[in-house]
Amino acid sequence: MANKALVIDDDVSTLELMRFQLSAEGFEVLTAENGKKAISCVNENQFDIILTDLNLPDISGIEIVRQIKEILPETEIIMITGFGSTEKAIEATKAGAFYFVEKPVEFDELLILIEKAIEIKRQAAEIRELRGKLSSPHSYEGIIGASKAMQDIYEMIDSVAESDANIFILGESGTGKEVIANAIHFKSHRAKKPFIKVNCSALPKDLIESELFGHTKGAFTGATTDKIGFIGRANGGSLLLDEIGEMPAELQPKLLRVLQEKVYYKVGSDKPQEVDFRLISSTNRNPFEAIQEGGLREDLYYRINTIEIKIPPLRERMEDVPMLARHFLQIYADKYKRKVYEFTPKAYSQMLGYNWRGNVRELQHVIERAVLLSKKQSIEDLSIPVSSASKISFNLETKQDEVFVPATDHLQAIAGNDDNNHSNHGFLNNSNLELDENLFKEIGKIIVDKLREPTEGAEQKDIFESLEYGVVLAALKRTGGNKQAAANLLGLYRPRLYGMIKRHKIEEKL
Repeated sequence: MANKALVIDDDVSTLELMRFQLSAEGFEVLTAENGKKAISCVNENQFDIILTDLNLPDISGIEIVRQIKEILPETEIIMITGFGSTEKAIEATKAGAFYFVEKPVEFDELLILIEKAIEIKRQAAEIRELRGKLSSPHSYEGIIGASKAMQDIYEMIDSVAESDANIFILGESGTGKEVIANAIHFKSHRAKKPFIKVNCSALPKDLIESELFGHTKGAFTGATTDKIGFIGRANGGSLLLDEIGEMPAELQPKLLRVLQEKVYYKVGSDKPQEVDFRLISSTNRNPFEAIQEGGLREDLYYRINTIEIKIPPLRERMEDVPMLARHFLQIYADKYKRKVYEFTPKAYSQMLGYNWRGNVRELQHVIERAVLLSKKQSIEDLSIPVSSASKISFNLETKQDEVFVPATDHLQAIAGNDDNNHSNHGFLNNSNLELDENLFKEIGKIIVDKLREPTEGAEQKDIFESLEYGVVLAALKRTGGNKQAAANLLGLYRPRLYGMIKRHKIEEKL
């Protein structure tokens, strides 16, 4: 949709010139030759930018600014005049003008100011939208998130919670796998029974069998009494085996037998123990990689994976970040008795422009730290490290000396794609690219095959940061710098794209 501008000036030639110049830049332009007509236009329309002269025949430009700001408080106003003075500039600014420009003004310079003013209005609108979401955060059984991905998970939990089907939760560290497991248990018919949680990676390897199945007195040195294991304690309820891929391989057949026969044996006993529990497993690893590496038995995987729930990383549901941040702000402000009530636009910008590799857990720790360190009622700076990813490049192996090639250049090279030669022989010359996963696999293979083996002591580069930079830059070039169109093209939520652009300093490259 074209930006809408209002130009106010009593000089007809100036109005026509500005109409022509702005229309050429894609603006929808309305004009007014006096203050009365201008106020009428403002009452009947929404404008993205307003340009006004200081001296008008009926109302002063300063008064026009005041009245427009009462009607459209978020629309920025640029004042243009041939009678400039420091006093007038200060007065116009106090009245609410974005900028005060003296005639004659170069249109290219004025256009830069107009774009900055429109960007400020857009950011204000997004902040208002985010605050609206924060005032009534979407939650589900203790889970915060309103994104489409999380809504799909809520629907799946509703569908499977009442069953006894085994659940397998996949997600990076910090995404909230345990929170999802809690929701499943407490919405099930087992909610009033025990919910036993076991972190398989935290248990000592020589004691994990005893901890899981229990043992009898004298079963081994130190076993001075009988012990009920985690499986026995979960009887009637649910058992969460977190990081199940870390369970010793020799123990996995015994767990498989328990799931198949509903019977287990304590260490040191041949007496069968009947048990009834609902198994929920989770891992932060790719299960098929774990199977190939021998960390997870394939038959156990298919047994525990009746229902699979994949939790997306936080960077793929950035629209949930402000809600989560507000949730943690309230928690830690209450916990530490701090009078901290909100985030500033700068803080929102930081959290939407950060990659959150530690996911929800990292966000939680960042907000806790910010609450503890805050000296004001608003958190302005989250102290998140700035990424230098825009400077990262691929380290390619060539027959010549070591060279570094920017990600976008290399992708064009391997894809057979040239800005000046749109031939049909490249990998990317495919109108159904989004439907053909083999293309992405092939491109990924080519990139990885070209990388040098890492050497000891050498700096490690994040290849995915470089790929992100290259893809976003290409999308913006394809859409002529239209960020909304680029976000739609890449299937991204717009604030997430803005975060990527800012993090990689891509606007400087366009």
